[in-house]
Amino acid sequence: MHDPSLRILDASTNRATEGLRVVEDFARFVLDDVHLTRRIKNLRHDLATACSALPLLDRHAARETQGDVGTSITTETEAQRNNTWDVCTASLERTKQSLRSLEEYSKVTSPEISSRFESLRYQLYTLERCLGITLTSAARLENVKLCVLIEGQSNAEQFASLVTQLVEAGVPMIQLRDKTLADCELLQRARQLREMVPRQDGGALLMVNDRPDIAALADADGVHLGQNEMNVKDARTILGPRKLIGVSTHSLEQAHAAVLDGANYLGAGPTFPSATKTFDDFPSLDFLTQITQEIRLPTFAIGGITANNLPQVLATGVTRVAVSGVVASSDDPGSTVQELLELLPS
Repeated sequence: MHDPSLRILDASTNRATEGLRVVEDFARFVLDDVHLTRRIKNLRHDLATACSALPLLDRHAARETQGDVGTSITTETEAQRNNTWDVCTASLERTKQSLRSLEEYSKVTSPEISSRFESLRYQLYTLERCLGITLTSAARLENVKLCVLIEGQSNAEQFASLVTQLVEAGVPMIQLRDKTLADCELLQRARQLREMVPRQDGGALLMVNDRPDIAALADADGVHLGQNEMNVKDARTILGPRKLIGVSTHSLEQAHAAVLDGANYLGAGPTFPSATKTFDDFPSLDFLTQITQEIRLPTFAIGGITANNLPQVLATGVTRVAVSGVVASSDDPGSTVQELLELLPS
């Protein structure tokens, strides 16, 4: 007499394997994301290795598809898929549930591998988040090709004048970055920025550099973090699930980590020497090319970018840039922004 748990393990193995293949196809063909596709493929192979501890011939002998009462039980929602993301999420749920079933029922026949299924399930939770964030962030930032970093200026009036010029020029994202202002002044500038740029369809997104606390108090749209600043997890705790979190990256390894950490977008560079910030190393244009080949999370090239060298950036495949010095040093910041926007793809 066959142990009924073998039938469960066989069915759950098949469901989990099939589900992961559907998810992998989404990352590969819909997102065109090499990094996430590789991670899902590795997970699928790790699942196959774990399941190899369940004797294949015993699983086959216990299989009884013709007599399985579940094959005739369906629900209306099983046939309803509005888009490719619906297909992916349905398979993610199918895979998670199957991994849990494998984890529990393997305790009966092969308790030594139960923890391996648990580990795979936790890895899938992370990849599920990455897929969702990549998809939604790409849509949310679809028309955001330029981010302008600004300081708080000498006083509120000068700050207001600069912001007005940028907004009138049509800048899609403004990031407040000022290392010299006291916290109270930085918060005042952030709130002033929010008052001048009310949240509306098509309006500029407002980011605060390094300070999720200031971003939260000013109701900014998010925060941008450096490698030596607060991590994404802690910033998310402060800001909540709907705010944007960007992360500056200087290597492909850092970019991969930021994706898995749950960043909404990346800053990649420095690309060229900058007039506003010093760097020990310059990943340069090669790094941008690596990013475009591996990752579909929205990415802004950073560091020393001007209208003159922007074509070199665009040639790498990166279509978004973040600038600071070229605007700060301009006699007409609005015109400089317009020139950059005209060069960037719409």
